[in-house]
Amino acid sequence: MAISSRHPYRIGRSRTGLGLFATKPIKKGTFIIKYWGRRVPNKLADNLDNRYLFEINSRWTVDGATRRNIARYINHSCRPNAETDIVKGEILISAIKNIEPGDEITYDYGKEHFDGFIKPKGCKCAKCTEQKRSAKRNGRR
Repeated sequence: MAISSRHPYRIGRSRTGLGLFATKPIKKGTFIIKYWGRRVPNKLADNLDNRYLFEINSRWTVDGATRRNIARYINHSCRPNAETDIVKGEILISAIKNIEPGDEITYDYGKEHFDGFIKPKGCKCAKCTEQKRSAKRNGRR
């Protein structure tokens, strides 16, 4: 998938499949990308078999499954470098740390998503992988 060089990111391989990676330095506080898709009522969203659902309020969810939604490639991290803000019904993703070229762009998906989808399989973010390695090393001594 070609992305114009005007964007500071690219889609690439990550430890969890595909991810979004910085191609240029992104300063803390900088808007990165908008998460978008069709808006569906929460009652309908509860019946969709889709992992790209983003609830924006008590009535509406954004179905971001379309591959044109580049933000869908941003993976979860327990130590993220970006965050989401909902502004006037739009999901905006901004850097909360300086992000260097080559760094994967990540945000925390939230407790409900984590408990329902990530925790049962085990979190593979850098922080959790590091903790597992450390625990293994300490357990071997």
